[in-house]
Amino acid sequence: MVIKMELLSVIVPSYNEEENIFDFYEELMKNAPFFQSRELDVEVIYIDDGSKDKTAEKVKELAARDARVHLVSFSRNFGKEAAIYAGLKKAKGDYSVLMDCDLQDPPALLPDMFRYIDEGFDSVATRRVSRKGEPPIRSLFARMFYRIMNKISKTEIVDGARDYRLMKRQVVDAILAMAEYNRFTKGIFGWVGYETKWLEYENVERKKGETKWSFWKLFLYSLDGITAFSTVPLAVASFMGVLFCCLAFLMIVFTIVRKLIFGDPTSGWPSLVCIILLCSGVQLFCLGIVGQYLSKTYMEVKKRPIYLVKEEL
Repeated sequence: MVIKMELLSVIVPSYNEEENIFDFYEELMKNAPFFQSRELDVEVIYIDDGSKDKTAEKVKELAARDARVHLVSFSRNFGKEAAIYAGLKKAKGDYSVLMDCDLQDPPALLPDMFRYIDEGFDSVATRRVSRKGEPPIRSLFARMFYRIMNKISKTEIVDGARDYRLMKRQVVDAILAMAEYNRFTKGIFGWVGYETKWLEYENVERKKGETKWSFWKLFLYSLDGITAFSTVPLAVASFMGVLFCCLAFLMIVFTIVRKLIFGDPTSGWPSLVCIILLCSGVQLFCLGIVGQYLSKTYMEVKKRPIYLVKEEL
């Protein structure tokens, strides 16, 4: 009797990671005894997100040595969110795991993650318990983002959460069903639900190379997350509009009463200028909030593909 082995799809988004391709593979394959004992077959899917270095060439070298290695190479840099989506679409496994190529997501955690899957959880997610090695200003703003996000959104996003996550096929299919263009995977993970076990570990610094995430890119990414999973900023803009309308009405009443009692004094123009500037600033701020949501809607209705594949093997 032939026993059908289950398949684990390892999805590895990669952008300018030529230094880490082989190191990641070797570290992953240290789990080979575990894979064999659990009767798990493995496929490794590298998603080359339009790298400018030799990432794709390194993956091809690896694929020539091991037929379980696959490559999806984009026509340009579409971003990590697109790479994650492409990897999930390519994955054929009964289980799929997302891992960064820089080894900040330790492959050694896989046996523990499968242990929780065997206990009945639908997915096992990871979070960092410390931000050792990260700039203090980035850590501060990251914690502020998670705090704000969890207050204004119904979707729970755990502080320190990584994209490193092991999922059953059912969870992967649910994520793929959300084929939106403006993607925020951490929010999507929370939105689809399912029973999730959180696995904590100390922060691991990248083995080689430099991070591709600048402070500005992370800030823009956080705005994407807020607009994707909360409409509270629109409610704030509406509230501020009503508030300033009420203040304007009160100022009109005050001006009329002052005119009737004291005549028409010309003093106070500096404060008038300040008030005008304040109101104009608030209006522009609210217009900016509305513009953010309109821009996301505009991109969605254009129905552009999330990514374009240049090469696949």
